[in-house]
Amino acid sequence: MTGFRTLLYKEVLRFWKVSFQTVAAPVLTALLYLLIFSHVLDAQVLVNGVRYAAFLIPGLVMMSVLQNAFANSSSSLIQSKVTGSIVFVLLPPISYVEFFLAYVVAALLRGLMVGLGVLVATAWLAPLTFVAPFWILAFAIMGGGIMGSLGMIAGIWADKFDQLAGFQNFLIMPLTMLSGVFYSIHSLPLFWQQVSHFNPVFYMIDGFRFGFFGVSDVAPGTSLAVVAVSFIIVALTTLALLRSGYKLRY
Repeated sequence: MTGFRTLLYKEVLRFWKVSFQTVAAPVLTALLYLLIFSHVLDAQVLVNGVRYAAFLIPGLVMMSVLQNAFANSSSSLIQSKVTGSIVFVLLPPISYVEFFLAYVVAALLRGLMVGLGVLVATAWLAPLTFVAPFWILAFAIMGGGIMGSLGMIAGIWADKFDQLAGFQNFLIMPLTMLSGVFYSIHSLPLFWQQVSHFNPVFYMIDGFRFGFFGVSDVAPGTSLAVVAVSFIIVALTTLALLRSGYKLRY
């Protein structure tokens, strides 16, 4: 696994060298979201018996994990392809499994670092409990793994930065913003509640939030099963693309 360790080190160093942009900036963005929404709604809104600011914090933490995990792997691959430096990753005898693991683990690490930063920066604004830490870790790790894998798919598929931006703006952003980060789906009309159940990110957010408060819109076991199946599908798709060399070797 020497190739995995070397590539992982390279990927972690890549985002850590510009941590002010890749870690600190997303934390500030999430903090601004919380300050604005909690100032307007915290005194008037309770969601499942939880103050709105407290309800919002886990959603913002998980959203930050997901978006930054996707951004890390996708930006790394597209930059390598556009600059031509991808050849230095493809030439060494690194298996496609090591390639996959290095990029996804690095993406997951960035997502978790940003998520932890958001949690630390926002926790003082509302009372939080940690009812089920296992669920928090499980959904954070699998959610970050899914988005890291999706980022690889986007980076492999895209030939230009605007294609990658389209993938992020028209797929990743709607999935995360319409997943219950800012609301409970029970506040929606029945039709949109049903639509929300087809969004796998909803299960990540809902299960992650359950770990804090012990309340959720869907049973956490069901959410974990959906997220696990989604991870397997996305991971196998990414591995198949890497094995075929699609848009990388050919």
